[in-house]
Amino acid sequence: MGALWAIVGATGTGKSAAALDLAERLTAARGVPAQIVNSDAMQLYRGMDIGTAKLPVAERRGIVHHLFDVFEPREEATVARYQPDARAVIGAILSGGGDAILVGGSGLYVSSVIFDFQFPPRDSATRAALEAEYESAGVEPLVARLRELAPDVADAVDRRNPRRVIRALEVALLGGDATVTLPSDPVQWRAGAAHDATHILGIACERGVLTERLDARVQGMWASGMLEEVRGLLPSGIADGKTASRAIGYAQALAQLSGDMSERDAIAETQALTRRYARRQVSWFKRYPNTTWIDQTAGQNLSDLDSFVAGALSADPLR
Repeated sequence: MGALWAIVGATGTGKSAAALDLAERLTAARGVPAQIVNSDAMQLYRGMDIGTAKLPVAERRGIVHHLFDVFEPREEATVARYQPDARAVIGAILSGGGDAILVGGSGLYVSSVIFDFQFPPRDSATRAALEAEYESAGVEPLVARLRELAPDVADAVDRRNPRRVIRALEVALLGGDATVTLPSDPVQWRAGAAHDATHILGIACERGVLTERLDARVQGMWASGMLEEVRGLLPSGIADGKTASRAIGYAQALAQLSGDMSERDAIAETQALTRRYARRQVSWFKRYPNTTWIDQTAGQNLSDLDSFVAGALSADPLR
């Protein structure tokens, strides 16, 4: 029987390529095809390809990929919705004898799958009332109410993201804990299962090199047709999507299309937000226990990947 593997790290470090290489090695070792499962929140969206650096089907080396292109941009993607779908896909792969490789940089999404992760309560009526309040009075009254109920959460919440403020207040009103984060002592989801622990591989890159890569990637997005991609997604509801419309790069492209931002400013803002997001990813994944880190500053390091696979398989014998 196969095992669950996770490849984590900041955007732009080469996780997709590492996942393909790992899948080929595991397939050769096990004799059963390994399969890849997406854990990037924005790659769940159909048609959002350039801005998410989604690997084209032709470049997937014939390896089966799951949970890509499952939502329309107008739909709301949430980690609570994603977790059961991802675990069901992984369970099916493992039951069939293959290895499941979870790959992506959305820390909360990855954590929700590989760790015993619980979510705060939800109530659609409460959420609708708060959204109506936001539309009529803005975000500040919501923050003020949140401060009365959960001052620590109010201090930490991103006020520039009304969706997060509304969600935090919804949870506080329902008596739940609005602080959804990685537990200090996380317990793995499959700990104690027949396949034992999840094997976690972290892909790292020196900050200066990564910054250059990310800035160049954003320039490349616009050169490759980012604006045309977003324009083509307007009929699919991207401008109204609660999640997709706020994605880094897509929000800026929408602002450019509406005339609210120049192309130069759209690119510059996307670069700045991408760099900040990468720093948050590094901080999140550095807390993962029992993670093997490979430095990809100088490019793909297949010898380190081979050592990681050999060590993991020696501890988790072929079944």
